[in-house]
Amino acid sequence: MYDIIVIGGGPAGLTAALYACRANKSVLVIEKGSFGGQITFSPKVENIPGFTEVTGNAFAELLVEQVLSQNAEVECAEVLSVKDGPIKTVITDAGEFTAKAVIVATGAKHRLLGLEHEEEYIGDGISFCAVCDGAFYEGKTVAVIGGGNSALQEALLLSDLANTVYVIQNLASFTGEQTLVERLKTKNNVHFMFETVVARLIGNPSFCGIEVQNTASGSSQVLDLDGMFVAIGLVPQNDIVGDIVALNDYGYIVAGEDCTTAADGIFVAGDCRTKRVRQVTTAASDGAIAALAACSYIDSQG
Repeated sequence: MYDIIVIGGGPAGLTAALYACRANKSVLVIEKGSFGGQITFSPKVENIPGFTEVTGNAFAELLVEQVLSQNAEVECAEVLSVKDGPIKTVITDAGEFTAKAVIVATGAKHRLLGLEHEEEYIGDGISFCAVCDGAFYEGKTVAVIGGGNSALQEALLLSDLANTVYVIQNLASFTGEQTLVERLKTKNNVHFMFETVVARLIGNPSFCGIEVQNTASGSSQVLDLDGMFVAIGLVPQNDIVGDIVALNDYGYIVAGEDCTTAADGIFVAGDCRTKRVRQVTTAASDGAIAALAACSYIDSQG
């Protein structure tokens, strides 16, 4: 039995493991995919303290090496469910593991358009974060897909960097705040396209544009692009604990800055919890807080 099982091997989960190990707790990190999480899709990251620039993969490798050096154990498996109780049981497709506390750091996946070649262009023309990747498109032509607050905020940031920004919304109007819409209307380099969907991605072989279709008229056109930012929502990966912790209407685990959940001994870190800012630095912060909270919980149990 472990002191702490961390579910998820992204920056939040790995930071949690690091802090827990340094508090002399036995730790198992379970990850179903590749360690590093969403950041591994970023070919260049420039907003991590201590790094002028680093690839997402290189940063993830450093995190894993650091955690392993602190004697954490790792398991590549998919978590199927978690049983609550004085001792927590984590059931995976590779067997069952028990612990005194669990930290859920499963993250949230960006919702995709579902188009052919979409995943292979991620990090090579397709991005989800203007704060992270916007500087790479200075003076270039980009499109933002979506019409909510996130999409409008992405478009605003990009409007100060890119030469041309298309904002493509499948509805007849935006669903985001009107104040954001009004600010975008003042930008001469921003063009709105309503009742429009992305029908096809174009590559040669790298991403170089999209074909869009107007759902009202049925007409199509091709947009030559240097990059595309998809902002149609996130999908939290919290089904495995949905029956033992509180989730909000969007599926995020309800937790404040203390990273504690409604279930004793179960903590949460990173993008899968209710929060406003989802960045690699805030994920790491959550990991540290959740780990220290879990350690305090274990110590209080005697």
